[in-house]
Amino acid sequence: QVQLVESGGGLVQAGGSLRLSCAASGRTFSRYAMGWLRQPPGKEREFVAGINWSGGSTHYTDSVKGRFTISRDNAKNTVYLQMNSLKPEDTAVYFCAAKTKLYGDVSDYAPSYDYWGQGTQVTVSS
Repeated sequence: QVQLVESGGGLVQAGGSLRLSCAASGRTFSRYAMGWLRQPPGKEREFVAGINWSGGSTHYTDSVKGRFTISRDNAKNTVYLQMNSLKPEDTAVYFCAAKTKLYGDVSDYAPSYDYWGQGTQVTVSS
């Protein structure tokens, strides 16, 4: 069982920055690939960024490349999403998710993630 708790969301003007954090429970966090996904209003949930168990491999959806950075601190059981140059179209509920296949690869396929946090709202005003 893995519990994920996101924090750091909020309201920001276009061009601003936010840093999301996701604190995970469990001893095996360091062996899991992690991802950030988001659900814009009235739309399907979509992949944003993923990171493998060691932090050595990352993957981003095209719309956030160069603006968002995913990272992790395995000693703190935490994964982060630094979001810069935010745009109104980044407005969404952001979810942290864990892929609990041990030492699994980064994935942009939402169903491959086994555990999800409750989500944190990010609103970008124009």
